[in-house]
Amino acid sequence: MVAEDIIVAPIITEEASERIAEGKYTFRVNKKATKIDIKNAVEKLFEVKVLNVNTISVKGKERRVGVHTGKTSDWKKAIVTIDTNASQKTYLTKGGKEAKASKKTYKDTIEGFSV
Repeated sequence: MVAEDIIVAPIITEEASERIAEGKYTFRVNKKATKIDIKNAVEKLFEVKVLNVNTISVKGKERRVGVHTGKTSDWKKAIVTIDTNASQKTYLTKGGKEAKASKKTYKDTIEGFSV
């Protein structure tokens, strides 16, 4: 799957807006997407470092219009935790020298979410 097909839309509710301060962003995602697919898509689209992905399958509700009954479609929600302290990690190599783990710097927020 392409990253644009995995992330359907951001979910902006009162509860989701409160979680943004903790670095947790909520998305509506493709029902067939796995946690690894979601992580890779968010990292590619928003250039952030994803720490954790939680997914929830939301069941559709029954709706009624007059005498006709129907059901809304099932969908999948993902809560993505990003690294808000985007700093390079250092470690000691075999000779005791310090080395940096990653040369790529990541953003600490996702742009486009309105609070």
